[in-house]
Amino acid sequence: MDLKSRKKIQRSWMMYDFGNSAFATTIMAAVLPVYYSTVAASGLDDNLATSYWGYSQSISVLIVAILAPILGAISDFSAAKKKFLRFFAFMGIIASLLMMFIGEGDYIFASLLFIIGSIGFSGANVFYDGFLPEIADKDEMDKVSSGGFAFGYIGGGILLAINVVMILSPDVFGLPNTEWATRLALASVGIWWFIFAIPLLKNIKEEKKQQVTRTKSYVAIGFNRVGNTFREIKQYKQLVIFLIAFWLYNDGISTIIRMATVYGSEIGIAQNDLIIALLITQFVGIPFTFFFGWLATKINPKNALYITLFIYLGIVIIGYFMNSALHFYLLAIIVGMVQGGAQSLSRSIFGRMIPAGKHAEFFGFYGISSKFAAVVGPFMFATIGHLTGNSRLGILSLIFFFVAGIILLRFVDINKGILEAKEASNPNDDVIVKTK
Repeated sequence: MDLKSRKKIQRSWMMYDFGNSAFATTIMAAVLPVYYSTVAASGLDDNLATSYWGYSQSISVLIVAILAPILGAISDFSAAKKKFLRFFAFMGIIASLLMMFIGEGDYIFASLLFIIGSIGFSGANVFYDGFLPEIADKDEMDKVSSGGFAFGYIGGGILLAINVVMILSPDVFGLPNTEWATRLALASVGIWWFIFAIPLLKNIKEEKKQQVTRTKSYVAIGFNRVGNTFREIKQYKQLVIFLIAFWLYNDGISTIIRMATVYGSEIGIAQNDLIIALLITQFVGIPFTFFFGWLATKINPKNALYITLFIYLGIVIIGYFMNSALHFYLLAIIVGMVQGGAQSLSRSIFGRMIPAGKHAEFFGFYGISSKFAAVVGPFMFATIGHLTGNSRLGILSLIFFFVAGIILLRFVDINKGILEAKEASNPNDDVIVKTK
């Protein structure tokens, strides 16, 4: 592939993040949590609405966690990463469009659509991430991965900005009230996601591999591959240590992303302040995501990742004492500084240690580690809030995840992990199966 074509595919890959990040910003983080708490779950106690939102988060990521390694393994055998990416993306897009019909008291319907949309969003990302080692060499993986997150911040931020204006001034858009402006904001995610998925779906190509006859169903092949990977992963000691560390600290990051707005709503921060603060997070994140990609080349990726995680510890402590909109704005700025950096560095560190021919399969494991992690944090947050009637203790529990992740990360040797992957790679694993 010539350089021009390679850059075009990399830009298309980044533009998908530009589009689908609107789901993370408008639906996961900013608009839907507040709408869920104030409209869909109206009539419920505030802490109960927060708990139900947390349970919805846990259910969605648990389903994705179970599916991720199976789908990743199947995609390696069928050369169907693009096919699966399209399927899950459209699942998320359609669920987002249907959110326009969530009304007062419809918290069960809202939870159901959120779960379906989250499965689509996260399921598609398994295959999206799986393309990274195919479109970027190891020496440019940090740059491309960081670029994807930065484009995500830009795209998600632009649509959120439009939605903020629409919610604050519905009459300017010819809408009767804030509720209908919010409904339209939720549906706009599906349109935005679809438009910016087109370049990737049009330009990305599967790697060509040798084909052999398939004698088993894809489901059976997928389960066999998962079993084989569980046995083979013992060869990659550094990768295993990193995955466990990632499982822990990503739990804390994921819970902050998913629960921040509904938590802020519970303690009395106004809807407009919550949404505007998260909009600030998006735009603060753009330069800082690039900054941490650059910093990784100067002090190595693991040291750059350490910085983000120690800052997250401070975020948790501030969050526990938060009691005003000013505090929430401060937290939003700090989160924006480190969120993209932590996620992009984690993805590129993992990508370096993947053995040849197992991109989607191992990114399936990356997916399952992050998704199972994301089950525990929101569930713990929701359960503590449900049992105590106070969600502050829930956010304080996140300290454990960051401290444990940092401690384990100290034992990860990235260079040794790369060497382990090279030594253990088996070219025969690259074969693709085909129906007779």
